[in-house]
Amino acid sequence: MPSGERPDPVRATLVAVLQQLNRVESMHEGQASEQRLELADLERLLHRFWAIEQDGVKVPLALGLLLRNGLVEALDGTAPAAKGPRRGPLRYHITAEGKRFLVEALERTDRIS
Repeated sequence: MPSGERPDPVRATLVAVLQQLNRVESMHEGQASEQRLELADLERLLHRFWAIEQDGVKVPLALGLLLRNGLVEALDGTAPAAKGPRRGPLRYHITAEGKRFLVEALERTDRIS
C-alpha cells in the first residue's frame, strides 16, 4: 500500500481475523478440536486491533463476511449425523481459500500489521 494511503478498516479486520485463525491452526497442528476459535476468543484477541478499537468494524460482521465468502467455516462440535439443536457455541476455522486470500493480502502490503 502506498505510504500516506489509509488502510480499509473492513479489509484490515478480515485479514486480522484470518491471521488469528491461521495462527491457532498452526499452533495446534494435528489437534483438530484445538485448531478453532469461538467468537468470544476472536473478540478477545482482536480487542486492541485499531479498526475495532476505533469502533469501525465489529468481529461478528467480519466473521459473517468471511463465512459468506467461504474463507472461514463454522463448526458446532456436534457430530454431523446428530439431530436436534446445537450443543455449544460455534467454533471457526480458516479454509484453504481463506489461506490463499491471506497470503495474497499479505503479499500486497508493504507492512504486516
